[in-house]
Amino acid sequence: MVFDKKNFSDRLIHWYEGHKRNLPWRKTKDPYKIWISEVMLQQTTVQAVLPYYRAWLKIFPDIRSLARAPLQRVLKAWQGLGYYGRARNLHATAKMIVENHRGKLPHDPDVLAGLPGFGPYTTAAVLSLAYQKVLPVLEANVRRVMMRLAALHGKADGRHDKAILAELLKTIDRKSPGDFNQALMELGALVCRARNPQCLLCPIQTSCAAYARGEQDVIPAPKSRRSQKVKAVLGIIRKGAKYLIQQRPETGLLAGLWEFPGGKAKRGETLERALARELNEELGVELHDAKFLLKVEHCYTQYRIALHAYACRLKTEPALEPGRQKWVALRDIHKYPIPSGSAKIVHFLENK
Repeated sequence: MVFDKKNFSDRLIHWYEGHKRNLPWRKTKDPYKIWISEVMLQQTTVQAVLPYYRAWLKIFPDIRSLARAPLQRVLKAWQGLGYYGRARNLHATAKMIVENHRGKLPHDPDVLAGLPGFGPYTTAAVLSLAYQKVLPVLEANVRRVMMRLAALHGKADGRHDKAILAELLKTIDRKSPGDFNQALMELGALVCRARNPQCLLCPIQTSCAAYARGEQDVIPAPKSRRSQKVKAVLGIIRKGAKYLIQQRPETGLLAGLWEFPGGKAKRGETLERALARELNEELGVELHDAKFLLKVEHCYTQYRIALHAYACRLKTEPALEPGRQKWVALRDIHKYPIPSGSAKIVHFLENK
């Protein structure tokens, strides 16, 4: 992998100092706050993260406050960011840091990489930004920039990562590795974008082989975006002023969150038949009748789910599984961590 590295780092960091976005996690060297921002930013946009980041730090201002919080409170604070495994890892890691490292984020990359949620990217990002460790980061923006610099064809699926990391280790600024890493990520976010790269504004344009060849629009090759479409039914079951909600299993998609009873419709199954089957399987009851309320569409990782909510009447009252199923007043459902799709249904019920 070869690209023109003359004054590369200096030009990149100089551009970053004049063009970087004013973001709260860039105003601190607190390893905890940097760690939280990096985890939140995984698979989530900066604009979406900003309000969650500020709210999180009010609730959990340091590692110890996060470690002693109940998991359900942590999941509730994370609600809306998706990929709830990230929140579970934050909580588990905070406990381990308090118990084994006196509440201080370890400096050693090997130790840090052994904690839940600390993969190669998060380890390098936190240690370079907080402790100025000379560790290059490799994520989607950096991968795209480096592939264009060296005119590496193909999809940005990791096949070039070994070569890219080797080149970054040679190129990273030894005095300011954190700024170098942030500058490269910022360049990918603002200038060397996936679509319509702003090459005329790029501070390292003269180092870019893809630009020299006019190939910046075809490197990397576009990803094929396919999401599995799923139809699901939810039963809105009411007893007086309270609604029935239940907790999802502790593993799998949306683990540990609360939602209305229901599930996926099988192939060839009508929504009404699916609703009756799901309520029978989950609650051991027979459906008397159901009235369609609304449809909510939401995306979870590779799934595009259409949630169909029905107001249900049952032939008999369900016998609830203690701790996992509850009757809850509508105004109190917000106290439980619930998926974004269910939150939209709660909003609908509140405004009926």
